[in-house]
Amino acid sequence: MPETFAKNIVHGVIASLKKRREALGWSQRTLAKRAGVDPKTVSLIEREIRNPTLFTLALLASALDLPLWVATKEAETKILNEP
Repeated sequence: MPETFAKNIVHGVIASLKKRREALGWSQRTLAKRAGVDPKTVSLIEREIRNPTLFTLALLASALDLPLWVATKEAETKILNEP
């Protein structure tokens, strides 16, 4: 069960970051440039092909001006409130 919970948290954080990127009207390339990562990395993370490190998530969140703890809390709250 802890593994499933952890995967759901990561999925939720990625979804929050993607939602923020789209709300800003940024492409994956723009986010990648601002975060200092390869554009392919952003694509792979958003498609959940690559598991991001905490460091990479922090870079992306910082570039989006979204505290990582906020994205994590949103994901956790959603998981805990699901039936």
